[in-house]
Amino acid sequence: MPEAAPTDSPSEYVIGPGDVLSVFVNEAPPLSVSDLPVRPDGRISVPLVPDVLAVGKTPTQLGAEIAEKLKKYMNNPIVTVMPRSFQGAPDQQVRVIGEAIDPQAIPFRANMSVLDVMIATKGLTKFAAGNRAMIVRHIGNKEERIPVHLSDLIKDGDISQNVMMRPGDTLIIPQSYF
Repeated sequence: MPEAAPTDSPSEYVIGPGDVLSVFVNEAPPLSVSDLPVRPDGRISVPLVPDVLAVGKTPTQLGAEIAEKLKKYMNNPIVTVMPRSFQGAPDQQVRVIGEAIDPQAIPFRANMSVLDVMIATKGLTKFAAGNRAMIVRHIGNKEERIPVHLSDLIKDGDISQNVMMRPGDTLIIPQSYF
């Protein structure tokens, strides 16, 4: 039976590529931007402040950096950065590969279990060997492999297989042999 691991929930959200942000500049609506995607290179561009690195920073840190750059143009700017949709930094995602209906990287959230991951990826394909699934977890320089019986969890309701996920985990679902 897989052991449930404690969650490593971050205390503050860290911006990642693919996140969508709103940047609000107090008393300067023309400088505010909503629905601003973080580019694959990790940067965003706002009026008067092009190409600011956003990835790896908290919204508060990014807001302070933009405010500092806006000081050239206005007195005491107050900038608020609000994430609107989340992808998260790569080390804060859970990846699902193999025989899930919709394999993908999912933003990690506190108390996320393998069942939450399977719901997000729409379950197993008809070719999945769900009971041979494996969670690959990196702890420091070591790799841990945790077997999980997804078919027993999903089809039979075996809650003992509902392992807690951690940021950076990869769920591998192999194909069955015919």
